[in-house]
Amino acid sequence: MSAKNSRPARAQKVLAALRTRYPAPHTHLDAETAWQLLVATVLAAQCTDARVNTVTPELFRRWPGPADLMGVPVEELEAVIRSTGFYRSKAKNLLGAAARVCEVYDGRIPNSLEELITLPGVARKTANVVLFGAFGINEGLAVDTHVKRISYRLGLTESTDPVVIERDLMALFPREEWGDVNHRMVWFGREVCEARKPLCGQCEMAIFCPRLEPPKTPRPARRKVPPA
Repeated sequence: MSAKNSRPARAQKVLAALRTRYPAPHTHLDAETAWQLLVATVLAAQCTDARVNTVTPELFRRWPGPADLMGVPVEELEAVIRSTGFYRSKAKNLLGAAARVCEVYDGRIPNSLEELITLPGVARKTANVVLFGAFGINEGLAVDTHVKRISYRLGLTESTDPVVIERDLMALFPREEWGDVNHRMVWFGREVCEARKPLCGQCEMAIFCPRLEPPKTPRPARRKVPPA
């Protein structure tokens, strides 16, 4: 592979194109506090952000902070978040996270990855989203379905493992860009580089995109939603 077509060189072109298309990126999730962003991100696991945004207004009206959620009957919370899917697991995790935030962190959302991933339902992706969205901290690069798909198609990674993809992208993009790269790729994945029918004719990256597709894998059996 020539230096002109190397992965780092392609990453520079990708970043420039995404910056031009989305000069002021932001999350699709509606949230006013770090806690609300954490809750919305947990609910967004295997659910669209648009659906989550229809649920959170009532959720946050009734229980705006972690202390408000403590002691709420799980059935009551399940009824509010039911439409986001996997509502039993999500309700259990949110109640556990609220309790830990109040009992261990005095009601504040921790601002380190190591502490965030101790909260029920929170893994690296959610922690990265909260760290950047609430605190402006680029500790990692959140890899969701859009980032995973686009990174592979553009040849920025050869892996389908989110942990490996995150490591590959962190090596290709400047640290100060990690959070915005996630936001920009999410917007791009929804508006242009769709999963089934990418709009290559409308894409400024078509001239250098290798248009790779990840290998097909058997669809897993339905199971409880994992931490995001």
